[in-house]
Amino acid sequence: MKKPLFLLALLGLLLLPQRPQAWGFFGHRLINRLAVFTLPPEMMGFYKTNIEYLTENATRPDSRRSVVPGEAARHFLDVDIYGDSALARLPRSYADAVAKFGEDSLMKHGIVPWQVVRMKGQLTEAFRQRDADRILSLSADMGHYIADACVPLHTTHNYNGQLTGQRGIHGLWESRLPEILAANYDFFTGPAPYIERPSETIWAAVARSNAAVDSVLSFERDLTAKMPEDKKFGFEERGNQTVRVYSREFSREYHQRLSGQVERQMRLAQRLIGAFWYTCWVDAGQPNLDALPKQPSEKEKLRLAREAKELQQAAPQAAVPGHED
Repeated sequence: MKKPLFLLALLGLLLLPQRPQAWGFFGHRLINRLAVFTLPPEMMGFYKTNIEYLTENATRPDSRRSVVPGEAARHFLDVDIYGDSALARLPRSYADAVAKFGEDSLMKHGIVPWQVVRMKGQLTEAFRQRDADRILSLSADMGHYIADACVPLHTTHNYNGQLTGQRGIHGLWESRLPEILAANYDFFTGPAPYIERPSETIWAAVARSNAAVDSVLSFERDLTAKMPEDKKFGFEERGNQTVRVYSREFSREYHQRLSGQVERQMRLAQRLIGAFWYTCWVDAGQPNLDALPKQPSEKEKLRLAREAKELQQAAPQAAVPGHED
């Protein structure tokens, strides 16, 4: 994406009401928003008209994590639980994985690549049916899971540094750095490509994320050893609250040590999301999206409002497996 378009997209995002969520809230919404600009003209009109829907609902899967059974597992994969060469040995078919490990074990240690493949089929069918509401809903959710697969800490049992005395690193990597540095990131990816092998593509993304786990942890550990506590953290005003945050100095130096890793992974996520949307459309026969309704139906708006109310009122599940921050 060229810089002027990105700045317009970023401005639009910053004008939305904000609440704290993790790539965080900011990252997920920005990634979904920018993915729209990777699409071909035949898709761009429909997706751009509905860009606010795709942006605002990018964090909806996170809202479901603690109250919807089975939701938490869709966001991660604990690769290290499965031992050496796990990524080469894990079955690409979910049915085969269930047969080998049992569904309870899979749900405990995450299913994100299998979830993306499942949603690929669902979105392709929604395009075939010319179901505008379902296309939008699935596109927003799929974007979230693909983006999660691009986060290194979503591929390890040590997801928040809790096993290495680095608790909080999850928020530092996927929330703090994008929030203060994304305005200077390069998000130009070119047009979304067609994906010949969707399953292998999302598994390759997970492998790339997992390969970065060591650097994510080691660079933070080395920087913490060098920087005093009062330099590592600071305080900022968030609404009516003063909150403790990683300092800008610490965050910027961490970014430098990572050589722009967060920027690269956000760019990858943006490109992959656009590519999966595009691939689903092509595989559905390239239906004419200009003939679809230009905005979500009243039924869809009521569904979202009802879901939001139910989530707000629902009691958290007693024991939810997953990567809690």
